[in-house]
Amino acid sequence: MRNTINDGTHGYQDEGQGPVVVLIHGFSENGSLWEIQQAYLRDEYRIITPDLPGTAAVAFATPLTVESMADYVYAILLAENIERAVVIGHSMGGYVALALAEKYPTLIAGLGLFHSTATADSEEKKEARRKSIKLMQQYGGETFLRQTLPNMFSPVFKPREPARVEAYVAMGIQCSTEAVVAWYEAMMQRPDRTALLKNLHVPVLFVIGKDDNAVPLDVILPQITLPRVSSIQIFEEVGHMGMWEVFEESNMILKQFISFCQL
Repeated sequence: MRNTINDGTHGYQDEGQGPVVVLIHGFSENGSLWEIQQAYLRDEYRIITPDLPGTAAVAFATPLTVESMADYVYAILLAENIERAVVIGHSMGGYVALALAEKYPTLIAGLGLFHSTATADSEEKKEARRKSIKLMQQYGGETFLRQTLPNMFSPVFKPREPARVEAYVAMGIQCSTEAVVAWYEAMMQRPDRTALLKNLHVPVLFVIGKDDNAVPLDVILPQITLPRVSSIQIFEEVGHMGMWEVFEESNMILKQFISFCQL
């Protein structure tokens, strides 16, 4: 069931009962990204999947930051009287999860970085984002997303599952050019949060795809030893979309991690 608060400014799905799990989508996505995981986990857990500001269902006001998106998620949890949750984010959603853990540490029962990183953008990455923003402003967000989003999948998955790739593109192009530009700018501005990983007192999950060009393996590996308790999964022949590319394995990994966080 999709819920709203604050006159519709906050939208989210709320399914199941039990310990709370928050699944945060990434850039050009929405909460439906996690629908396979929702269906798998809701028999044992209460699953909250926000639609972040900028999705087709939720308007946003600029400036938009990773920190303001963390506050947005926190407002949903406050409205639902949720004081403790395992929080898992995909890509940009991982940046939001990290900001949430930094701002509201007592909320976090476990933190999952699903194809995501605690590092800030490198100067090279920032320059690439600036070029992408110019392209979006010149040709429109849809043109940019149609070219870019298929590359989120591995070379093995793309020809095998073209309908799934197109479904992902269709999700992305629902977002306005203004929104995707604002998300890129927010990601460029986020700080490095690797120190946070060292200070967390809860388990941290790292899900990594060997064929992930957006958040490469060599960026993540130095981070996996920083938390006191880490769980690491490296997928062969998987890109940036493990929750779709290898959904059965992803489901089991999430369930095991969430269960471990309840101990």
